[in-house]
Formats: sequence, C-alpha cells, structure tokens
Amino acid sequence: MDVINMLEAKTQLSKLVDAVENGREDEIVIARNGRPVARLVPIAHARSVRLGVAKGLLQVPDDIDTHNAEVAALLAAEPRP
Repeated sequence: MDVINMLEAKTQLSKLVDAVENGREDEIVIARNGRPVARLVPIAHARSVRLGVAKGLLQVPDDIDTHNAEVAALLAAEPRP
C-alpha cells in the first residue's frame, strides 16, 4: 500500500490508475497534509454488487406482454387536468 500526497496524486493520476488497474498496486492511499483521506482501488475491489441474487425465485407469466400497447398509450397520453 503506497501513500502519496494530494499534489502527487493530481499530477500522476493516470499512472496511479494504471498501477491499480494492472495489478502493480492493490491500493493507493491519498493523503492531505499527511493524513490519509482516500483510497484508489480497482473497481472489482471497490464494490461487491451481487447481481442475480433472485435468479430462479421469480416466474414471469407467459402473457406478460399482453397489455404493452395499452400501457404505451397510457404513458403517451396527455395529462388530465
């Protein structure tokens, strides 16, 4: 874990992003006045979003598209006073 100051981070941002993106650094800590304030990490480590957690739990009815034209007409209609 490298700690760099804000000025260095501003002037070398593309190099720092490249370093974490390509795995040369796991994270880079950015400090202001010697106090750590932010971490630069690869996006895969920054979030742990779980996509598809409900997969297989929901059933879509075969007639789901039956009222599409009706709904589209309602959405396109002028608002009523």
